[in-house]
Amino acid sequence: MDLNILRHSCSHVMAKAVKELWPEAKLGIGPSIEDGFYYDFDKSEPFSDDDLANIEKKMRQIIAKNESFVREELTKSAAISLFESLKEDYKVDLIKALPDDKVSIYKTGDDFIDLCRGPHLNSTGEIKAFKLLSVAGAYWHGIETNPMLQRIYGTCFETQKEIDEYLKNLEEAKKRDHRKIGPQLGIFDIYYEEAGAGLVFYHPKGAILRTLIENYEKMEHYKRGYQMVITPHIMQAGLWQTSGHYDYYKENMYTLKIEDREFVLKPMNCPGHILIYKSQTRSYKDLPLRLFELGTVYRHEKAGVLHGLLRVRGFTQDDAHIFCLPAQLKPEIKAVIDFVFDTMKTFGFNEVGIELSTRPEKYIGSDEDWIRATAALEESLKEKSLSYEINEGDGAFYGPKIDIKLKDALKRTWQCATIQCDFALPKRFNLEYVDSDGQNKQPIMLHRVLLGSLERFTGALIEHYAGAFPVWLAPVQVVIIPVNESVDDYAGVVKKKLEDKSIRVMMSNGSDTLNKRIRNAEVEKIPYALIVGEREAQAGAVAVRKRSKGDTGTMAIDDFIRQITEEIDNKQ
Repeated sequence: MDLNILRHSCSHVMAKAVKELWPEAKLGIGPSIEDGFYYDFDKSEPFSDDDLANIEKKMRQIIAKNESFVREELTKSAAISLFESLKEDYKVDLIKALPDDKVSIYKTGDDFIDLCRGPHLNSTGEIKAFKLLSVAGAYWHGIETNPMLQRIYGTCFETQKEIDEYLKNLEEAKKRDHRKIGPQLGIFDIYYEEAGAGLVFYHPKGAILRTLIENYEKMEHYKRGYQMVITPHIMQAGLWQTSGHYDYYKENMYTLKIEDREFVLKPMNCPGHILIYKSQTRSYKDLPLRLFELGTVYRHEKAGVLHGLLRVRGFTQDDAHIFCLPAQLKPEIKAVIDFVFDTMKTFGFNEVGIELSTRPEKYIGSDEDWIRATAALEESLKEKSLSYEINEGDGAFYGPKIDIKLKDALKRTWQCATIQCDFALPKRFNLEYVDSDGQNKQPIMLHRVLLGSLERFTGALIEHYAGAFPVWLAPVQVVIIPVNESVDDYAGVVKKKLEDKSIRVMMSNGSDTLNKRIRNAEVEKIPYALIVGEREAQAGAVAVRKRSKGDTGTMAIDDFIRQITEEIDNKQ
């Protein structure tokens, strides 16, 4: 059974149940989504937990009746008249925006009609297992100036066993929520009221984590022949008009006037890298040219879609643009894929999903170039024997792309790496190189990120490890806990020895009891706690507690340093 059809049908059953319980409620939209469905309602009073239970009860009654889903086609004007008579204002709004004169509706039972293109199940009785999960606010069309609707989320599977497993994972996901763990561990915060929504502040521990990620990326890029660049945060609008972003992306761009000229707070890094390419004459011998930047960009995301670190308005991309010859195209694509896999493995992600996204409805460039670009990406995947799914029409406006989505400890997917093949922007910016025959020719351009947004990747990393990072990534790797004040001096010696070896260490010698300080170390998810008392001071040793394992015995300081250094070097 197609889960999307199952879940979308279940959303219609939920809408029917709500209308039977609250006839005055107005209907928004109710699509299937990953792992479930939702439906938006305009209702004067908020839905309560008791309301959700009553909706579920009513849904079971509708399912037990085994009512058919019946599709009908109407003209646009007839559909508008129908939903105006039903006082479904939001449906009328949707119909007016439709380009076609034919509109499809679905009837369920004798009294429920919904605007929908389908498809649906044959009847409600085919729905076997569902659960309503939560209620959230959602602006109509995601625009803050529009009415705020109530969005009921639910999930639906073929069997109750799958529901139970999903709900178990959902509870675990709540425990791992980076929006809760991040501030608790002093990694980041978002000061919505004071600074504005979607803007991230990294606290000291978060800055350490971010620096570790960036330093790893810099070294790995240098090893693979990339050259690091830095481009301005603000550039003239003309650049974005040439690239096409101004036409295709302006609603998400921050613009401002300076000295009667329009500037853009950069939403992408590509035009800056293109200018660097154009700064001198390039020979075929210079290619491939791989330019890399940890580039901070700004995008005006709607308030309704902002979500912790996963969807923000200011973020940093590990962005690179590769300018290459036609013969170098597939080798460069395959090298990027290898780079992605190596990077994901280093950070503890061993499973990925791959999608090939094809030409969207609105695009630039010739059809011939799109065919060539898509073929290069697809052939590279096939030559590496990688399985993938086709994501029709989801390419960038300038080229098709490969998306590599990592899977975390709960098997959830996170969008990170992408490889985009672009013939269009080199043509728009008149990029050239001098070929071996002395003729000026156009290079091909690959846009790529490995981790994508460092903010989103950090959120994924927090949830993957539930904040208990491996030793090499832990902002604080060791906490030293003196048993009492008499061994504070010895604890200081231990701390200095660790710091001399670049091990990130802190001291916990406050007024709290020993047990509470040990407990605090566990709550803060610090990999190692070293307990030092008179006996350890006399022996030049430390009593080692390892996170989640407890006491592991007493060790000489130098032996412990060798052990933890080996873990750090091996990215453990």
